[in-house]
Amino acid sequence: GETTGVSEADRVVVLECQIDDMNPQIYGVLMERLTAAGALDVFYAPIQMKKNRPATSVTVIARPRDREALTTLLFIESTTIGVRVSEMDRSTLDREIVSIDSPFGMVRVKVARRNGTVLNVAPEFDDCARVAQEHGRSVKEIQAVVMKSWLDSGISS
Repeated sequence: GETTGVSEADRVVVLECQIDDMNPQIYGVLMERLTAAGALDVFYAPIQMKKNRPATSVTVIARPRDREALTTLLFIESTTIGVRVSEMDRSTLDREIVSIDSPFGMVRVKVARRNGTVLNVAPEFDDCARVAQEHGRSVKEIQAVVMKSWLDSGISS
């Protein structure tokens, strides 16, 4: 399969800002542009700010080398006037994408390991959604069938 990560600590930056005055339609575009510019993850959380204003907390996780570009993008694409930055360690699992032959065809599965031990297995959602559409089945049924196929494959070690 295809390896997609390493099981060791690495450094990331966390960019954060809170916005209480932006058209909510812009958030989708903001996330797309941050991701396209190299963000590892982008997420939003509802918060209350001063004067009891509802607002959105924007968090961007990125590689340190992308800090300036993503900070600039936050200033350009949103109404924030400040971005807080934290640098921290991040630990990740070894990840591998393997293709599993299921009764509905080939589906990719992400297998995560630590020190060679499988800790998590997840069928790729896009593959499951496509197969479900093609066969007129629910996504959750396809996910269950793919997990059984993975277990039956003996790749679990």
